[in-house]
Amino acid sequence: MLFRRKKVTRFNDIVEQVESYYPEADLSLLEKAYVFSAKVHRGQVRLSGEPYLIHPLEVAVILARMRLDLETIAAGLLHDVLEDTLTTYEELKDTFGPGIAELVEGVTKISRLHFRSSEEAQAENYRKMILAMTKDIRVILIKLADRLHNMRTLKYHQPDKRRTIAQETLDIYAPIAGRLGIDWIKTELEDLAFRHLEPKIYASLARRVKRERKKREKYIEEVKGILHERLKEQGIEAEVSGRVKEPYSIYRKMQRLGVEFDEIYDIVAFRIIVDTVKECYQSLGIIHALWTPVPGKFKDYIALPKANLYQSLHTTVIGPYGERMEIQIRTWDMHRVAEEGIAAHWKYKEGDKITEEDVKKFGWLRQILEWQQEMEDSREFLSSLKVDLYPAEVYVFTPKGEVKELPKGATPVDFAYSIHTEVGHHCAGAKVDGRLVPLDYQLRSGETVEIITSPKR
Repeated sequence: MLFRRKKVTRFNDIVEQVESYYPEADLSLLEKAYVFSAKVHRGQVRLSGEPYLIHPLEVAVILARMRLDLETIAAGLLHDVLEDTLTTYEELKDTFGPGIAELVEGVTKISRLHFRSSEEAQAENYRKMILAMTKDIRVILIKLADRLHNMRTLKYHQPDKRRTIAQETLDIYAPIAGRLGIDWIKTELEDLAFRHLEPKIYASLARRVKRERKKREKYIEEVKGILHERLKEQGIEAEVSGRVKEPYSIYRKMQRLGVEFDEIYDIVAFRIIVDTVKECYQSLGIIHALWTPVPGKFKDYIALPKANLYQSLHTTVIGPYGERMEIQIRTWDMHRVAEEGIAAHWKYKEGDKITEEDVKKFGWLRQILEWQQEMEDSREFLSSLKVDLYPAEVYVFTPKGEVKELPKGATPVDFAYSIHTEVGHHCAGAKVDGRLVPLDYQLRSGETVEIITSPKR
């Protein structure tokens, strides 16, 4: 039997990735970091038996895929030298400057945190990690790349260690990737963690998803063809792609709805990328004229972006054979933000740090920064952080059909303030789907909310 050898990442892979988005880059810094890392890690091997250098190379490739600056990618190549070699901070600073040395030190500090200790120690560790993140966001981006490659090679650890690392990934690193808007890293971390936490369930689901992919290939191509044709008829040039959802995403839906795999009807998702916002809404109209939309399943993240600045239109429709299918519509700019997340907004130059203006773009990050400074009790900080990292939203409509995203448990009063402070101040009553409800009523997704105001309040 012939075995296909896994492609080994080389320095040239990093160079090719960087040149794809930064063709005029001076690569001498990366070459210097690569040579230094190779020298100090010489003789070290990973649990897989591979040379240790493979790991920093893989981390650097992931950072380059995120289209980050050269300083960050160099720090990725060097991220383990303080922890796993005799290199000192001073030596790193003298060789590469304070910027890279601080990034590597920040990643090293996070790597030394253990999140499976007592609640108070765990809370304090969260605080330290978030402090590192808010000082320079690139520290957590490097750590996410480090964690992603470690998760890809987790099978070489003992079972207990695998479960601990996988749970920590699911609890901490995947949600942070999501909040930073880097969805492809979040999705891969979740699926890898799920594989090790629930191996039997994962294996069963993965087999069924694989079978579904084969069965659905023709269906996906057919739907893509219909969408292309209809959009082109209206003068819209679009890229249309389709896929079967990942096992963890399907598993979460099964858990949430309390159903079996065969009862999940929208496991196929399509994405349409167009040039303008106007074309997004035109495409939505074309789709809804073509196939019946499922009530309560439309979300307008263009008018109301998520906290991580994600924008798209989401709709679920009854497809050509009576099956539900999910469709996302976005522009190319929105797609870049969805893929790169926070990195799409902050393009670093030499020595740049996170600025107040940058933080304003991500309101939740500013909130964390404030909690970090104000809360003396680590457990209180942990509680607030968990609420923010695991947001559970409800989506409700104004009488004019505008979508409002609110936290789970939100009331009509919260809805009123989301419209305008004055509406909140003068809120005297509320109707949900046409019936009067008390002001402490908990709103549910898909409901239409009308606020009754009184000037006397």
